[in-house]
Amino acid sequence: MSSTVTPDGVLLVDKAEGMTSHDVVAVLRRKLDIKKVGHCGTLDPIATGLLLLTIGRGTKIQDLLMSEDKEYAGTLSLGVTTSTQDREGAVVDQRPVPQLNESEIRAAFEKFRGDFYQMPPMVSAIKHGGVPLYKLARQGKVVEREPRLVHVYRYTIDRIALPEIGFSVMCSKGFYVRTYAHDIGEALGCGAHLKSLRRTKSGRFDVANAISVDEIKNGERDKILGAILSLPEVSRMRGA
Repeated sequence: MSSTVTPDGVLLVDKAEGMTSHDVVAVLRRKLDIKKVGHCGTLDPIATGLLLLTIGRGTKIQDLLMSEDKEYAGTLSLGVTTSTQDREGAVVDQRPVPQLNESEIRAAFEKFRGDFYQMPPMVSAIKHGGVPLYKLARQGKVVEREPRLVHVYRYTIDRIALPEIGFSVMCSKGFYVRTYAHDIGEALGCGAHLKSLRRTKSGRFDVANAISVDEIKNGERDKILGAILSLPEVSRMRGA
């Protein structure tokens, strides 16, 4: 790709903790000096991992890419529920954590497999009357939300070190992993919040093939342009 031509395609980025998805977009816009950059599937600031950036005509397939299944690895912490369902929020409730065994924990995870309804958290980008819920939440407002049908294809329990449980989950679009952590905590009777989260896959795209935000900031422009997947490459990878 010539550096004088505006590229069209998708860049796989490994988002760093503490940044918003829009921060990552801003870094790439500055580096490549192009305005037409979007992102697929917002990652919260506490989350790391795969963020798909769409560039130029790549922005036209944003909805298509966002509709694909995702895979995450996370850690939930039992005994404490928060206002945001993750570690960033204010503590809402604290309960003792019982001496849970693996079969009790697995039974709670099993309740959230296949199709089920999930209540979107107040701190989310879903809009109510044109206003994102997180903006209403900042004003201390709570509004009626519609439960959403979501799907968990599979999960694994990777680590049990109470009060923490490490897990991986493959889920449909529109799935809130912090709500998943919260709901599993409620099923276990002691509450929980999401302590950490990493998106490992989105559709056929894997974080193993992503470049870091530091590589965008400090790398050579041509190297970053070379990492952009062209639209035909994206189409082939998706099997379209």
